[in-house]
Amino acid sequence: MDAQPELAARVAAVFARYLAQNGLTVPEGRSARFGSGLAELVGRRGLPGPGCEGSSEPTGGWREEELGPLVAELVEADDPAAVAEAARQLVKACFYPELKACRDSFQAVGPDGLCRRQDLARVRTRVSGSHCVDCPHWVALRADEHARLLGAAWRGDAAEWQSSRELFLPEDFRALRRCLHALARVRE
Repeated sequence: MDAQPELAARVAAVFARYLAQNGLTVPEGRSARFGSGLAELVGRRGLPGPGCEGSSEPTGGWREEELGPLVAELVEADDPAAVAEAARQLVKACFYPELKACRDSFQAVGPDGLCRRQDLARVRTRVSGSHCVDCPHWVALRADEHARLLGAAWRGDAAEWQSSRELFLPEDFRALRRCLHALARVRE
């Protein structure tokens, strides 16, 4: 079974939503090209397998010399800068190892008593909303369970959480994580 078209479509949906939530547009067909490009990259590199599971330690950042060339494969000359940021986050979503336990960064409070992952302006800059791109909750929880979890940890404006749930917990990203999870378990 060729899973590349499904992965490409899932990536394209997240990419298009990310640009829209940041008030950006790209030429017709760009989202599909982006999705296909990342799906091809996954096809060449492969995904971290389920054997990578088990860690609750932070995966850490990638060195620019590793991440930069992968991002560069996805960015076109006339793309706005936000495309490179989307590419960075989506490459990480595909290639970070899976975690069994959440790092709880969606509710981590800074010295000011606020959680930056619950700030709408910051969340707009993330393809995965409040949660990390490799958070196990995307796969382990149903959408309603995930919403209850985030809602129970909410420290900010409750009205903002309710009115912008699709930004804080984007369902297109859940579909992408579940697709990646399933693909990592396919035996060729």
